[in-house]
Amino acid sequence: MSAQPDAIIRIKNLRLRTFIGIKEEEIANRQDIVINVVIHYPADQARQSEDINDALNYRTITKNIIQHVENNRFALLEKLTQDVLDIARGHAWVTRADVEIDKLHALRYADSVSMTMGWRRPQ
Repeated sequence: MSAQPDAIIRIKNLRLRTFIGIKEEEIANRQDIVINVVIHYPADQARQSEDINDALNYRTITKNIIQHVENNRFALLEKLTQDVLDIARGHAWVTRADVEIDKLHALRYADSVSMTMGWRRPQ
């Protein structure tokens, strides 16, 4: 058990375009989405180090999210959100991850519709 609270990485407002939805127009055209990811990990080694190998590499995680989102099609926001959550929690050091994805202009009078999902490592 870590003596200190987990470090928290926040990937804020990652703006991507993907195929999301079930309507004909959504299947034919990419739409704007905004992804927010929160990842908790102990960072015990990184706190005392200058070595990138001692830290959780948020650049790699972000690249994996971008590649997955841009190269796939999604009917449901739930599936897209779960896929991104799976990428965010993929490293063995991760103790908790939360993902929120906004589908912009999904409703006529709203800025967006968002889906939030979280995961906690079992104790």
